[in-house]
Amino acid sequence: MLTKRIIPCLDIKEGRTVKGVNFENIRDAGDPIGLGALYAEQGADELVFLDISATTEERKTFASLVKEIARHINIPFTVGGGISTVADASRLLEAGADKVSINSAAVRNPQLIDDLAKAYGSQFVVLAIDAKKITNTWTVHTHGGRQASDKKLFSWAEEGQKRGAGEILFTSMDHDGTKNGFAIDALSKLNQILSIPVIASGGAGNAGHFMDAFVLGKADAALAASIFHYGEVGIPDLKKYLKDRNISIR
Repeated sequence: MLTKRIIPCLDIKEGRTVKGVNFENIRDAGDPIGLGALYAEQGADELVFLDISATTEERKTFASLVKEIARHINIPFTVGGGISTVADASRLLEAGADKVSINSAAVRNPQLIDDLAKAYGSQFVVLAIDAKKITNTWTVHTHGGRQASDKKLFSWAEEGQKRGAGEILFTSMDHDGTKNGFAIDALSKLNQILSIPVIASGGAGNAGHFMDAFVLGKADAALAASIFHYGEVGIPDLKKYLKDRNISIR
C-alpha cells in the first residue's frame, strides 16, 4: 500500500503567505520561506507554493522566491500560478521546484499538459482543478476561482490524465477554508476513474478530516493551509493520529 502524504499549501501574494475562505477574504499568514522550512522540519511530506496573483511581471519575482525556497527546504515542493508555457515551467524547475502545478492555462490550452509532460515527464506535472457545484454538477473554475469554465470536474480530470498529468490536485471551492471536511464523494469518484494520484484540497479542519479523505475519499495525499498556518493542527500530532489508526503514512 502506498503511503499517504501530508502537504501544507502556501498561497503567496506579493511575497507573503495568505489565506482566505471560499477563495475570498484573504488575510496574511506569514513568511513563505520561514513557514515552509518549519513544515519541513515538522515532518511534512511535500509543500505546495501557489502564486495567487501571478502576472507576467511577477513571474520573475516568483522565480527568485523559488530559488530561496529551494535553498532552505529539503523536501519536494510544487509551484504554481501563472504558468502558461513550457518556458514558464522551465524557469521555475530550474530555480529548484520539483513539480509545477497548472490550472487556468491548461483549461484554456489543454495541449500545455501534453507539452509539459513531453518536456519533463508526467511526474513533474500536477493538474490543479478548482471546482464548485453548480446545479448539482462539479464545474471547473479558473482565474483563482473567479471564472466558471465549460469543463466538468470528472471528464476534465480524465482528460488531464490522458494528456500526461502525473497528479490531480482537486480543490473543492465549496469547502475551501470552511474547516468542515473535504469533498469526500467527489474524491472517491475521482479515485475510481483515475489511475494517477489524487490530492485532496479544501475543507481540512481537524485530524479526522484527513482520515476521512484517505479512508472514504481514497485520496493519495491531503493538502491544507490555514490549520497549519495558525497552529490549529500540528503536523507531528496529525501523523501520530493517522498512524495510530493504521493509516500508512510517511
